[in-house]
Parts: sequence; structure tokens; C-alpha cells
Amino acid sequence: MTPARGDHDARRADVSRAVWRVLAERGFEGLTLRAVAAEMGASTGLLTHYFPSKRALLKHALDVLDRQSAERPRPAEERAGGAVGLAMLRAVLLDILPLTPQSAAGNRIWVSSWDVALADPDLAAEHAERYRAARRRMTGHVEDARRLGELPAGRPAEDVAAAAQSFVLGLVVQALFAPAEFPAERQTALLDAYLAGIAAA
Repeated sequence: MTPARGDHDARRADVSRAVWRVLAERGFEGLTLRAVAAEMGASTGLLTHYFPSKRALLKHALDVLDRQSAERPRPAEERAGGAVGLAMLRAVLLDILPLTPQSAAGNRIWVSSWDVALADPDLAAEHAERYRAARRRMTGHVEDARRLGELPAGRPAEDVAAAAQSFVLGLVVQALFAPAEFPAERQTALLDAYLAGIAAA
């Protein structure tokens, strides 16, 4: 008998939670059908019903990671409230940084996903679109900041957003590899100095 749609959706949700737990503990390198099945207390045969290949599992894992990232709390943005312009750009960038143990764990998973995505053109294209969407959002904040007189005109807003994204992602990597050298306070100070620099350019 074919499982009811509700049962199928519930089982898939169970799989997604297990995938997230494996990612959090082992990263993408440790993500296998066997590891997810063990996390669920299920057989690998059950998993192959949902993921006929390792690539299908990896694609689902990236989707799970994307959802987790979209749904996680964003303290800086919440504190910024209805702010616009430079204040909101700062909040968006702060919420990317590994400033708490939870955001550090999420960033470790994201960074570990880069190797997986770079090895597969389709997954790489999906990753590129994720970063592209984030830049579009940042570009809007740059444009707002210019209208408010907080940032000078000159370079295309898209380039300013791309540079800001690149700065923050580079800071993420440094903070993950050397957390003692890049505590939350220093990360925040470096970001504020970067924003002050582009405001004064």
C-alpha cells in the first residue's frame, strides 16, 4: 500500500531533521545515507526511497541548510527594526557573521558546503544564485543609503554590495579558523570600520 501523503510529508520532515543533525555534527564531509539512517534509527533502504543517490541527498541537504538559514533569528536586523539605508545594511552584514555559537555552527556548515557545491555544476549554480539573491538585497540597502546621503555616489550600487558581501564572507572564514583572534567584538569593530571607510570614500 502506498503511504498516505501526510505520512510521506511527515517522514520527509523526519529525514530533513536528521540531515540537519548530521550536518551540524559532521559537516558535509560526513553526510552519507548511512549516517542519516543511523541518526533516524532507520535502514538505508528507507532513505533510498527518498534519495536514490548521494547527489540527491546533498541537494536536499543544501535545501535544508537554506531553509534553516532563512528561518533562523536575525538579532541585528530585529534590533534595527524599521531602519533603512546604512543601518539596515550593517544589520544584514552583522547577521552573516559568526558572532554567537549558533551562528558559528551554521557558518561552519555553510563553508563545508562550498566544496560539495564546487564539485557539481548544478549545485554550484544554485549556490551562486543564493549569494546573488543576498547581493540584490544588499544593493537595495546601498541605494537607500545613497538616497539618505549616508554613502557617496560613484561606483555602481551592485559593486558596493558585492564588495561588502566579499568582505563579510572573508571575515567569516577568518573567524571560523581563528575564533580566539576574531571574537564577536573584533568582528563587529572590523565591520564598522569597513562601513565607515566606504561612507567616507
